[in-house]
Amino acid sequence: MQHEVPHPSVPTTLAPLRNQVFRSIWISTQISSLGWLVQTVAISWLMVTISASDLMVALVQAASTLPVFLLSILAGAIADNFSRRRVMFAGHCLIALASTTLMISVGLGFVSPWLILGLGFLAGCGFALNDPAWHASVGDILDKRDIPAAVTLMSVGYNIVRSVGPALGGVTLAFFGPLAAFALAALSDLAPLSAIWRTKWKVRTSPLPRERMTMAIHDGVRFTAMSLEIRAAIARATLFGLGSISILALLPLVVRDQLKSGPIVYGILLAGFGMGAFIAGMSNGFLRRITSQNRLVAFASVACAACCLCLALTSSVAVAAIVLALGGAGWLITWTGIDVSVQLASPRWVVGRTLSIYYALSAGGMAAGSWIWGSVAQNYSLTWALEGAAGALLLVAAAGIVLPVRPWEETDQESSDFHPPELALDLKPRSGPIVAKIEYSISEENIEAFLGCMRARRHVQSRAGARNWTLQRNLQTPSVWTETFRTPTWMDFLRLNHRLTAADKEVSQLLLALHDGEVAPHTVLSIERTTEAARTRASTIVSRQR
Repeated sequence: MQHEVPHPSVPTTLAPLRNQVFRSIWISTQISSLGWLVQTVAISWLMVTISASDLMVALVQAASTLPVFLLSILAGAIADNFSRRRVMFAGHCLIALASTTLMISVGLGFVSPWLILGLGFLAGCGFALNDPAWHASVGDILDKRDIPAAVTLMSVGYNIVRSVGPALGGVTLAFFGPLAAFALAALSDLAPLSAIWRTKWKVRTSPLPRERMTMAIHDGVRFTAMSLEIRAAIARATLFGLGSISILALLPLVVRDQLKSGPIVYGILLAGFGMGAFIAGMSNGFLRRITSQNRLVAFASVACAACCLCLALTSSVAVAAIVLALGGAGWLITWTGIDVSVQLASPRWVVGRTLSIYYALSAGGMAAGSWIWGSVAQNYSLTWALEGAAGALLLVAAAGIVLPVRPWEETDQESSDFHPPELALDLKPRSGPIVAKIEYSISEENIEAFLGCMRARRHVQSRAGARNWTLQRNLQTPSVWTETFRTPTWMDFLRLNHRLTAADKEVSQLLLALHDGEVAPHTVLSIERTTEAARTRASTIVSRQR
């Protein structure tokens, strides 16, 4: 990996910018985001002017987030199995294609609500492909200690642009028309394409062959489902996305119906949202020092609920700008906190997939929220929609009791070195199933501690790929305990051991300390053979690992 030591005088939040690769991609991403936000303002306002349906207006947000829900898990598997740099480049190509097509369509005078939603969906496909690869690459480019600052900086950078982009979009739309806004967006997409093309970074590669996509997706889903910290963070993100997207999805209707204003005011209010997020981002380190991460995310949900409630009741542009700054702060604190929690809880071999599942479900929550609150606004009233979203966000804040966001811990998630055992038979990668058995000698007074370690051992082994894990006690010699698990193939056994991190191996060290035998616990490997076919005979491969 390419690491650069931060200068002592550089603030923690800005330290990742000393890395040339990160800095180049980060800056180009902000340029692209500026164009995207200008385009978003133009699209939203264009939809308001050509469609009388409140639901179609709200679906502008859903169109770009739905692909993230549908495709992110596949994109995460791609990011973990292929060059993340190339995946990022392909994603930005799709975004550029959508922006260019929209610009040409508006220039030719051919525009419709469904075309707008369709091109928004195409751009969303680009984001679905790019985002897991880019966020997973942060751990490849920077040291682990810089990951929280880098994730915060990425959110802060976007929200700096958010405080400028919407206002620029409103001015561009008002004085030059939608064609100029879409042209600006199309040109801005060239910046990340150029930066990614010019920069390269080293990635620690696996000595094993690439996984099949279906198996890679399966393994990522299994790891995520078995990781309590990741599971709770994703559930919290999904619920927050469902409630908080109402702020952005319904804001065009607030400007048009309650504030009786136009695109310039819409841009100014989005700038207020971005400014609040920027201030929260720069204060994030201080806030984490004075309160826990879980409580901070709960407060952020309450802030967004207050924003929704005030938007439902106010007719003042100034008040709306202030409460949107509060909502922007809550928005950034929540997404940054959850993103970092998922990253730090994920080993490098699966981080693209865990992030993609997080993006998929949180985007699904936002897409569903856009549809729900848009439907409520259309069938009942805008006020009811915003008040309902505020109530939902208060419930999300309370959900922190049962779905806590864990504190950020810098555990060693790098894969540990593993040397395959010597075998008496020449196995093929697809040979299997493989059965592994490990014997321990445990004294009576250590049984409770041993069982506690084994619960952790089962969790660690199973989420890395072990199947049918069991623990057996010898009835003739009660001090002998046998751990048994299977893998479908020999290659799966090798993958399992390459996936175990240094933190995972700590459980093995605890078990070794509890072992009373004269020799260390050893692993016996066998390959299962059926007796049904006449030509098949049983064979056993035995090796010892110390």
